[in-house]
Amino acid sequence: MAPDEQDEHETREGGIKNSITGVGQQIIGELEVIGGVLTADPITQAEGEFNVEVGELRDEMEDDLGETGTSKE
Repeated sequence: MAPDEQDEHETREGGIKNSITGVGQQIIGELEVIGGVLTADPITQAEGEFNVEVGELRDEMEDDLGETGTSKE
């Protein structure tokens, strides 16, 4: 693999990993919300809501960074 191709592959792979991280945090947050509701635990429910919001913000930041990223020419 040529050096330019390797850099592109690593960049693409990192972007997918970061995107999955934000979505994963949202999924975990949703599960915590459901668990908090089922067990009547307001702290767990609040923590889940927090994780959902953080996951959404992480996704937004990654999108913004992707749009403003510098391109190699």
